[in-house]
Amino acid sequence: MYAIVEIAGQQFKVSKDQKVFVHRLANEEGSKVSFEKVLLLDDNGTITIGAPAIEGASVEAKVLQHLKGEKVIVFKKKRRKGYKKKNGHRQSLTQIVIEGIAATGAKKAVKKEAAPAVEATEEAPKKAKAPKAEKSEDAAPKAPKKTKKTEE
Repeated sequence: MYAIVEIAGQQFKVSKDQKVFVHRLANEEGSKVSFEKVLLLDDNGTITIGAPAIEGASVEAKVLQHLKGEKVIVFKKKRRKGYKKKNGHRQSLTQIVIEGIAATGAKKAVKKEAAPAVEATEEAPKKAKAPKAEKSEDAAPKAPKKTKKTEE
């Protein structure tokens, strides 16, 4: 069983007992957090897709620790001008472990009443395309294209 969930503005594919690094969360270390914005849910081959999220579904997680990511070097240079700037950045991250995926949301089932509705549309007259304008006999035929010819 896995789910695609939106955490801190990013989408993650998560499953039970998986550790994930996400952008810094306001929760304290050791606290539990629940994510309600579940976009897709796969329960042993049964896929439920939300529009945009599945109502009633949630992902439960536990905050393990807050840390910083690896340093990313930002280097700017303009040639022949003597301009160089070197900056570093370390992103603030939170490590969480997924404890469970709750799928209490109502699953959308295909209604059997939809089939007669399709038949009803087939019985209705289809829209006819507008007829193309026919060439009138009064209109003069187009002159042939002129090509450049060299006379010798």
